[in-house]
Formats: sequence, C-alpha cells, structure tokens
Amino acid sequence: MPFSPPSDVAFSILGMPVYYYGIILATAISTGIYCAYCFYKKFYDPIKADNIIEFSPYLIIFGIIGARLYYCAVNFSYYFAHPSQILNIRQGGLSVHGMIIVGILFLYLASRKYKMPFLALSDVFTCSTALAQSIGRWGNFFNSEAFGTPTDLPWKLFVPVSQRPVQYLNYEYFHPTFLYESILDLMVFVILFCIMKKHPEKTGVTTAFYLILYATVRFFVESIRIDSVLNISGIPIAQIVSVVMLIFGGILLWYRRA
Repeated sequence: MPFSPPSDVAFSILGMPVYYYGIILATAISTGIYCAYCFYKKFYDPIKADNIIEFSPYLIIFGIIGARLYYCAVNFSYYFAHPSQILNIRQGGLSVHGMIIVGILFLYLASRKYKMPFLALSDVFTCSTALAQSIGRWGNFFNSEAFGTPTDLPWKLFVPVSQRPVQYLNYEYFHPTFLYESILDLMVFVILFCIMKKHPEKTGVTTAFYLILYATVRFFVESIRIDSVLNISGIPIAQIVSVVMLIFGGILLWYRRA
C-alpha cells in the first residue's frame, strides 16, 4: 500500500514552525551519544565514560557544521549564489559523509585531550552512529527527499510535485530509499554491536566494519536514488566517497587483524 509523508511541520511555538526533521535529528543524535556512552562504560572504562557526556556537545556542533559544509560544498553553485541559505538547515541539507569525516577528526582530538584510546572511542561512536543514522533517515521521509526511481511496488512512496525532479514530474510514486537505508543501517548496527560485544579488546575492528558496511549500504542506495546532489562523470559523489571509505575500512581491518 503506498504511503506519503504528512506536513513537514510538527507544530508551532509562538508562530514559529517546529519541523519533524529537527525533532528526528535531535532524537537520532541523543540516541547515538547515549549509546556511545553506555558502550564505552560497559566495554572499556566506566570512569572515563563520563568524558563522553562532557565533550559530546562540541562533537554535535562540529558534526553538524561538518555535515552542512560538506553538503554546501557539493552544492557549491547554489550556495555561492545564495550564501544566506548556508545557515538554513531547518528543512534538511546535511551530509552523513561530512559528519563522519569531521566526527572522526574530533574524536581523535578528544582522545588526546582526555587520554582515552582513540580506536575504542571510534568503535563505540561508529556503532552508535549506525543506529542514529537509522533513526535520522526518517527525517528525509517528512521532508520528501532521499527517494529513488519511480516504482509501482506495494511500498511505493508518494512524492509531492514540488519535490520531484523536473524530469520526473509526471510520476507520482518512487522508491522510498530513505526506508531502505534506515533498515540496512539498523542491520549494520546489530552486526557492529555483536562484533564489539564479542571482541571489545580488538579496538578498531568495529570501526573498520562500519566503514565497510556503511559504504556498501550507501553505494547500493545511491544506485537507486535520483536526487544525488553532485555527479562526477555520471557517478554520484556519494558513491565515490563510499568507495574511498570502503578502502580505508579494508586497510584498517587488515592492520588491526594482522
């Protein structure tokens, strides 16, 4: 049975709209941070786990900045012409790849400052990030974005005319690729948790598998999506970055298991 998103506005406060996207993003981030804290406390150091709560506000800020700047960079022509829109993230426009890059760099700096093992921090955060991504993808549903090619499958997604690419204006129903990725990200989370739970001492392995598995998921999803923000020689930039992630994940896995 086809489904379609309701209004992207959840409610208003003093005339200011509060968007579903923001609510879901906040839920995803909070869940990810809390899970990372619990995992570090359980598998590594219950005392230093409190440091995660201390530095997480900065991680969130820099992660969002990284996600936004990456998105603006791959949409350079639009944001160069409309610079005032760079700060307008209330209706979407955040890149997971940008968040991952900046997030890992921040965790490295945090590990030095708080004297916590970097790979252990990376493991708990990459595992929890997979869960956060699974939740966060539902923000795309309410924004009517991150959908795929036209389809007539029972779970087809109705996309409003205003959100359809010009070449697909005559189509009503599309693949709900946000849903595909949400389900696959949840599966990735379960796999990563099992790996970390079984061998917490093998730090870096969970991170390596995250890079490999998420890169594979994203590469598959991008092959269906029709709203990629940038293509290079016909190849979505997200697929190119995913291949790079997969290579780095493979190198890290080989290094940590050697």
